[in-house]
Amino acid sequence: MKASIYLVLATLFWSGNFVVGQAAVNTMTPLELTFWRWALAALPLVALAHFVERPDWRAVLDRWRVLLLLSMLGMGGYTLLLYTALQHTSALNASLITAANPALIVVMAIFFLGEKPGAHGWLGIALGLAGVLLVLTRGELHRAFSITFNAGELLMIGAIVVWGFYTIVARRLGLPAIAATAVQVVMATAILAPFAFGTGAEFPATAAEGWSLAYIAVFPSLGAYLFWNLALKTTAPATAGNYLNLMVVFTAAITVVMGIPVTLPQVIGGLLVIAGVLMASRPKKPQEVRAA
Repeated sequence: MKASIYLVLATLFWSGNFVVGQAAVNTMTPLELTFWRWALAALPLVALAHFVERPDWRAVLDRWRVLLLLSMLGMGGYTLLLYTALQHTSALNASLITAANPALIVVMAIFFLGEKPGAHGWLGIALGLAGVLLVLTRGELHRAFSITFNAGELLMIGAIVVWGFYTIVARRLGLPAIAATAVQVVMATAILAPFAFGTGAEFPATAAEGWSLAYIAVFPSLGAYLFWNLALKTTAPATAGNYLNLMVVFTAAITVVMGIPVTLPQVIGGLLVIAGVLMASRPKKPQEVRAA
């Protein structure tokens, strides 16, 4: 139950990142936004890990190679691809493409970890993808074979591939979640700093930029990554990945609050996504466990 709550909160915070991030890249470059995001989150995460988990930092740093890989994948690669994509496509479109991640993670988990979802898992994935397809085609399913992708959507496809690898590697990390996340963020900040300052990165000068960066640093950066890594302690990558479908629903809800109308196919598609998440998160039956 805790893992489910963690995954819902993580996806909610990341959904806000789509909307706020799209507004932020109008005045900040993707590299600038990515650097300041992690620079502001680094020290609070280290302090939180130290006082809450009290980890053996030497043991954590002994795994610096895999932590560096995770930092480059999740904090560097995924984030840069996401913010670059938001310069070319809408927040809702970006979240829709992210909803394809669960199916990708299932395939990667089968290939790399030998994991197999049960019958409920496959049905949940199918419902989630059906909901996404309904939204993408605006309720006209015959358009499924004529959908075209722009540069932003192609970048988002690259982003979900990177996130899939991040999830697979993080599942086998075996380190305190907060401490591992903190080290990854510090590494990302150190790696990005010379590139950011070399290209003239400056701290936000306007109130709008400041509030956008504050949200991104606290919720998608601190909160979401912590909750995601905490959930992976007890949740298989395939199951965790299916919760990413909720980002479509949350992003659509945020856009409604902002005054942007949502269509009936989007509502029905969102309900299918939620049903898919609930179905995939059901525990396996005994015979399914034995067969897995």
